[in-house]
Amino acid sequence: MESLRKPTDYEVRANRSKPEMAQKTNSSLCSVPILFLLTLLLTLSFSLFLLFTRSSNPSSLFNPNISPSSPESIKVYVADLPRSLNYGLLDQYWAIQSDSRLGSDADREIRSTQMKKTLEFPPYPENPLIKQYSAEYWILGDLMTPEAQRDGSFAKRVFVAEEADVVFVPFFATLSAELQLGTAKGAFRKKVGNEDYERQRNVMDFLKSTNAWKKSGGRDHVFVLTDPVAMWHVKAEIAPAVLLVVDFGGWFRLDAKSSNSSSQDMIQHTQVSVLKDVIVPYTHLLPRLHLSENEKRRTLLYFKGAKHRHRGGLVREKLWDLLINEADVIMEEGFPNATGKEQSIRGMRSSEFCLHPAGDTPTSCRLFDAIQSLCIPVVVSDNIELPYEDMVDYSEFCVFVAVSDALKPNWLVKHLRTIPEEQRNRFRRYMAQVQPVFEYENGRPGGIGPVAPDGAVNHIWRKVHQKLPMIKEAIARERRKPEGVVVPLRCHCT
Repeated sequence: MESLRKPTDYEVRANRSKPEMAQKTNSSLCSVPILFLLTLLLTLSFSLFLLFTRSSNPSSLFNPNISPSSPESIKVYVADLPRSLNYGLLDQYWAIQSDSRLGSDADREIRSTQMKKTLEFPPYPENPLIKQYSAEYWILGDLMTPEAQRDGSFAKRVFVAEEADVVFVPFFATLSAELQLGTAKGAFRKKVGNEDYERQRNVMDFLKSTNAWKKSGGRDHVFVLTDPVAMWHVKAEIAPAVLLVVDFGGWFRLDAKSSNSSSQDMIQHTQVSVLKDVIVPYTHLLPRLHLSENEKRRTLLYFKGAKHRHRGGLVREKLWDLLINEADVIMEEGFPNATGKEQSIRGMRSSEFCLHPAGDTPTSCRLFDAIQSLCIPVVVSDNIELPYEDMVDYSEFCVFVAVSDALKPNWLVKHLRTIPEEQRNRFRRYMAQVQPVFEYENGRPGGIGPVAPDGAVNHIWRKVHQKLPMIKEAIARERRKPEGVVVPLRCHCT
């Protein structure tokens, strides 16, 4: 049925314009491919711009403000251990008049000038053998800082365990081990007469008595174990926890069942894993060199350290013999104590590349000294694990070499000579931007004070934060197990 309504003036005009519109539409359809191509080109150009900006500005890889959706903090409860298990150990250390393991002029000076009275927050030793493992001191110092001064901290301290994401265990495990090794090394592997073992036992007995540990089985507890021998006697008990380690070298074991020469050092995967644990930096021992201070480097390759090592470090002896007589290569034996430190500063700052072979463990503080010295690290350590690799691209400033290639006569030096100067300069520019992420110290007495927002402490807590979903899932699985059922720990990963 036709409508009796008369067409409006608007409809009349619209009907008259239809042929004209159809003609315009047909002509515009011809331009669709051109518009599509222009849009595609603009999109590609913008993508390339973003890619270039990201690669030319490495700080964006670890900038805490780069993602508006990134979490603001992780809630941390500090376990209520007695002071004797952390800062009290420093009182004990500074009361010793000599260190039988390694003398330190800096520590003797501190004893005579700063330690005439007991301090609430004593300084950490400058003894390089201990200082390189000082992460435990700086992480606890951040948590002990008054809340009003902690605006830049990623970790938010809470004082009720039930409100926390994780429980931090404030035990200076490294210092405890070093005190035992320095005063009664013969008892270290024993339990009787071993004060370090007694302290480890006290820590575990206390933690296991708390509701927080009973609810989680320790899976949400965080231990700092930067020294490979820290908490050696109770490693099986803390295996479910989040362990902050410099690498997994201290957890190696030799497969005794293998009788041939191809036996390998095996990681106990039931105890450590990159899935649940966090690789943290060593504390660097050499001062930071700013890019503006960099001068002409006249040596190709530099190394300072002990020639003879164990386990995977046997490669170091072979490299030493291959390189000792090479032109433009300096191989020095020693450790950066008072005298060696000055030699290391000169050597690293005047060399293009710094050799980083495996030692007793896959890594060492030498790598982080090289970064602070803007000396391009040459990493010869097939099993190395590095701190926050999802935040920092080490291939942008390190040269990674397989052990099999490095041990070929004349191969390593020839390879380094092929790296052009522009690439070396690019490596150093990147290094200069990532130097802060490996810095623990905040320059405050006792380590009490604000931490750098882009420093090591905050990056470590960001890595722990990444583990939270897995921690919560592991706790949930544990809770639903029938009573009496024991499931072996499994954490196989690479």
